[in-house]
Amino acid sequence: MSSTSEPVALTLPTDAHAPRRARDFVREVAGGTVGEDALDRVELLVSEVVTNAVRHGAPPITLALAHEDADLVVRVTDGNPASPVQRHAQDWDESGRGIELVDLLSDEWGVEPSETGKAVWFRLEG
Repeated sequence: MSSTSEPVALTLPTDAHAPRRARDFVREVAGGTVGEDALDRVELLVSEVVTNAVRHGAPPITLALAHEDADLVVRVTDGNPASPVQRHAQDWDESGRGIELVDLLSDEWGVEPSETGKAVWFRLEG
């Protein structure tokens, strides 16, 4: 029997403050439900995906967290239907590592199109 919690969501501003607000929200919502190492990973990955949504997406941007059994599932939605591109940044590149980090540090991730844009999601196994 699987157990899924209702997602807890936050609408984010479309400015440079969004990643910080997203990290604070993650710490507030998931802080007591996952270990410190997992919490650090979630904060990093949320920051990267939200930054992509601010830079390349369109409003509205939302962040939602839910538990599916022991796993934590994170979804960031925005109003641009274009999927993010996984790049392989060079050592000297100052950006372009976000989706690569999501791929390396999450247990599973993907992109789901919607009528109003897309959702980038990732899962960390508990």
